[in-house]
Amino acid sequence: MTQDEMKQKVAEAALDYVREGTIVGVGTGSTANKFIDALAARKDEIVGAVASSEATAKRLRGHGITVLDLNEALTRVNSLSVYIDGADEFDPNKNLTKGGGGALTREKIVAAASDVFVCIVDETKRVATLGAFPLPIEVIPMARALVMNVARKLGGRPELRQGFTTDNGNVIIDVHGLRIDDPLALEDELNSVPGVVTNGIFAHQRADVVLMGTPDGVQVIE
Repeated sequence: MTQDEMKQKVAEAALDYVREGTIVGVGTGSTANKFIDALAARKDEIVGAVASSEATAKRLRGHGITVLDLNEALTRVNSLSVYIDGADEFDPNKNLTKGGGGALTREKIVAAASDVFVCIVDETKRVATLGAFPLPIEVIPMARALVMNVARKLGGRPELRQGFTTDNGNVIIDVHGLRIDDPLALEDELNSVPGVVTNGIFAHQRADVVLMGTPDGVQVIE
């Protein structure tokens, strides 16, 4: 089974977590796109979806799925029933690194507004310790040099993501070479730096369930 086929299997498996009559949060990226395509067959069963990026909203609308602003959605319900998204890495405690697509801030917001976070990945994303994938940090442009200096002091090699602006109008700094032994502590430390919008460690908003595609099928990690 190819990596693409494993992504397809977990995207289809995630449909089991979609409840009729609810509002669903949807992530960003190649695996999330496969979930959106699968969700299209059940679009009439849900009230609508909240998108974590403009690209996701466009894909949802292309399938005729109603897209709701999160603020609007939360005037109808206390929380979204489920958030379904991929990840760049996950560890044994279901902590994640996300943001390879640059949507980390909105992804973290939608995850926080959801009852359950179902992370859909293929087996190549499983790691013993986070850090092999460069850690994205969304930064207000004025604070770019400040945040890069902080990243160097932490032992990382920061690089500005060239030619990229987030949906929020900010820049992304990708930090290479970090070994993230304590995801929660590092998430908090980086988020405390003035000018950081958020970083790509999802420890506060770690996954509740990981659906991992393998050559033998989908493995459920709870």
